[in-house]
Amino acid sequence: MNESDNAAAVENLSYDYGNQPVLRNLSFTVPRGEFFIIIGPNGSGKTTLLKLISGIISDPQGRLDILGQPVCSYTRKSLAKTMAFVPQTLLTEFPFTVAEAVLMGRSPYLGILGIESQKDLDISRRAMSFAGVEHLRNRKLDQLSGGERQRVFIARAVCQEPQIILLDEPTASLDLAHQIRAMDMMEQLKEEKGLTVIMVSHDVNLAAMYGDSLLLLKDGEIVGMGTPNEVLTFRMLEKAYGCTLLVNDSPLGKFPQVTPVPRKFMIFRD
Repeated sequence: MNESDNAAAVENLSYDYGNQPVLRNLSFTVPRGEFFIIIGPNGSGKTTLLKLISGIISDPQGRLDILGQPVCSYTRKSLAKTMAFVPQTLLTEFPFTVAEAVLMGRSPYLGILGIESQKDLDISRRAMSFAGVEHLRNRKLDQLSGGERQRVFIARAVCQEPQIILLDEPTASLDLAHQIRAMDMMEQLKEEKGLTVIMVSHDVNLAAMYGDSLLLLKDGEIVGMGTPNEVLTFRMLEKAYGCTLLVNDSPLGKFPQVTPVPRKFMIFRD
């Protein structure tokens, strides 16, 4: 595969917080147009890796290319036109309306005066329509439910017109119905708009259903990478999570379904 076919290419990437190693010698590629999901236990370095890819934190050891160019070669504005980042924690204490929050996605395209054009307003409206929040356009962010707020910030990311969208555990605080709706939206972005989706998730079953490729981390190192069937095996999951799991074929399709086994259901005990 040519380098230009990759949304992201990582080679021997390491990162430390002070004297504490967080990521160690990671090497992998994310082909354009993939739904790529990073999984792993708490403290494995998932969010740090996502922030390095986004350029939010910088100066790692090793190489990190975005669309064939080193991430450090991008200006902040050009990077914002290339990638949109949806964080895990969404700030809502500022009294913005939904329409105002979504329109912020046009910031990288505005001139010195920061005045939105009719084109910017049209793109914002289409982004709200895509995310199903146009009817909420005049509501304040702090008046919305968690699922509604998540859709608003996805709409803001869509409004940026990026080639890559990055999401840090976008379903973590959502109920089951809103989890599926958010994941369906990400798949729709991939299928209809050709975006590359790179997402961090704790939910291995959602990752199995939606991911084209999975990256499994533990203690800042790669345990496995590949399709859900290649990564979500008993051996790899036990190595990463250190607990007893059942891995079966899902009744919905040719991908695995993972079930954690509580101690009270274990046949063999010490």
